[in-house]
Amino acid sequence: MPTFFLCLAVFGALLTANAYIAQRRTGPLVIVGFFAGWLVSELPLHVLAIQAVGTLILVAAGAVEGWQGQVGLALTFASWGGLLGLLPIAAQSRNVVAAALNHAIGSDYRDRWSPEVTRAMDTPMHRGRHLRPFKMLRPDVEVIRDVPYIDDGNPKHRVDIYRPRNPVPGMTPAPVLLQIHGGGWIIGNKREQALPLMNLLAARGWVCVTTNYRLSPKATFPEHLLDVKQALRWIKEHIHEYGGDPDFVIATGGSAGGHLSSLLTLTANDPEYQPGFESLDTSLAGCVPIYGVYDFTNEYGFHPENGLIEILEKRVLKKSLANDRDDFLRASPMHRIHSDAPPMYVVHGDQDGLAPVEEARKFVELLRASSKSPVAYAEIPGAQHAFEIFHSPRCSTVIESISEFVATLHSEHLQRRQGGAPTVP
Repeated sequence: MPTFFLCLAVFGALLTANAYIAQRRTGPLVIVGFFAGWLVSELPLHVLAIQAVGTLILVAAGAVEGWQGQVGLALTFASWGGLLGLLPIAAQSRNVVAAALNHAIGSDYRDRWSPEVTRAMDTPMHRGRHLRPFKMLRPDVEVIRDVPYIDDGNPKHRVDIYRPRNPVPGMTPAPVLLQIHGGGWIIGNKREQALPLMNLLAARGWVCVTTNYRLSPKATFPEHLLDVKQALRWIKEHIHEYGGDPDFVIATGGSAGGHLSSLLTLTANDPEYQPGFESLDTSLAGCVPIYGVYDFTNEYGFHPENGLIEILEKRVLKKSLANDRDDFLRASPMHRIHSDAPPMYVVHGDQDGLAPVEEARKFVELLRASSKSPVAYAEIPGAQHAFEIFHSPRCSTVIESISEFVATLHSEHLQRRQGGAPTVP
């Protein structure tokens, strides 16, 4: 028993250490490191509570007898101290997101909100969310499942809609969020990601649309993007039936969804990706890509061991980068940047083991050099990949900042519609 307890203590200490120093350039260990650090870095108190219960049971069974048990207990206490140390790191996110928004849209952005937007933003987050991090639905939010955006019977061509059960005064027609799930262009589903964000925005008067799309290896890029464009087409033509405003749509997504949402935004009105609806205006009011992938060519060498290129060549584009470089460039948001890009808020964790934070920094650098619109960038301390999929203190901070960013854009839209002249920094 003491040896078993020592082994468990070593394992727990490794989990804690991995939350501080994520495996980012260690080949196959990157995936292991991501899953090992994901829950620990976001829910350290939950992990500590589970370990404490297990430790009490083992101690009662005699696990601390002998030197092995004593070392295991000391290591366990040290690991718990490390778990508690993750809390102030997560709290640093508040200053980071505040600085990001102040830099991009001005420190007085809340003062510029219209009265109706200000009232909507007073709606609080879900109570008790940090105690029950996987409880998503709110009583003030209605969910409409599996609405087809292409009427072909394919479940990949369906959306879910999150909207307020009762329209928020002054927010009709409602602003629209288009959420695109991640999963490496290979896995994933519209019901799995961005649930905290969509429920919060829906409670504040938004209509949120989360879409499926065809996945590789069955699908070959750009079929993923073509499907997302079709979902946007459906929004432009039908979202008014659900209370949404087709003239104000923000795109967002994480990981592969960060790639697709930013590419969707930067290729607005490109007829190459709008077969049969070339004349439809597919421009967006803004974009919030989260821990996205922005360069399919790995031009700057941010992806170690060319693992991304192998996936793209074998399963996604099914072409060779050496022979078909132009196709990889066209598929890369980093190489589609232009001066007319709408406002963007790029969010990335500094401990991301799957999508290099260095690539996000470069993407933002190039965006700011070219775009005439505001570009916000928040590099979240201690955050792993997929950090905002469930409720945590860090997730709450980040999605609140996203809500404030898009609320500012929406307020400016309302003022323009009413004949005002909002000031954009």
